[in-house]
Amino acid sequence: MYISFFAMFLMFVSVLTALFSRTKLKGFWQKLVLTISFICLCVAGLIVFVIVIGGPTATAD
Repeated sequence: MYISFFAMFLMFVSVLTALFSRTKLKGFWQKLVLTISFICLCVAGLIVFVIVIGGPTATAD
């Protein structure tokens, strides 16, 4: 469960950094922060994909 929260946090960070980069930065720094934002989004998407494909886990009785 905590790994999915981490994925949501990465998505949130990705949105904030993309908005900040497009409104406040220019040049090299804008491209660098947008790249970091894209990497966060890709990692979050990969985590969500693995969680969804993994399906529900067995419960211990």
